[in-house]
Amino acid sequence: MSLVRLFTDFHGRIGLRTFWLGSIAVALTLLATERTVLLLADHHNAAMVIAFIKAFALFPWAALAAKRASDRGSTPLFGILLICAIVLPEQLRPFLSIGWRPSLEAIATMAWVVAFIDLGLLPSAKAREGVAADPAGAKAAE
Repeated sequence: MSLVRLFTDFHGRIGLRTFWLGSIAVALTLLATERTVLLLADHHNAAMVIAFIKAFALFPWAALAAKRASDRGSTPLFGILLICAIVLPEQLRPFLSIGWRPSLEAIATMAWVVAFIDLGLLPSAKAREGVAADPAGAKAAE
């Protein structure tokens, strides 16, 4: 699978290794970009650019999670919703009163735990029950 398809396509399946390597690549790119922006821009502009970068990083992470959720036997939407539940509460924090902050942190923490266990640790799902495996030598359906 090409890198472009890995980070932009929501269809397909990826294994544990590809999921972790892709997630690490997105995280390191995000970190390096944030540090560069902090060095080059003033504080106010840097905060706006970093918020945009974090929102943009949501897309490749969601694509990775959607493919990994498919590999686990779930729907791609499950992976996308997990990533949104992890990332979006932090982005909503400035717009809500202080009373909502513990709830947002709890939602993000629970989503992290579920994503870490389901997408990051558990093996790929076997072929669906009741569905015959492709005979040897047959072309795989796309």
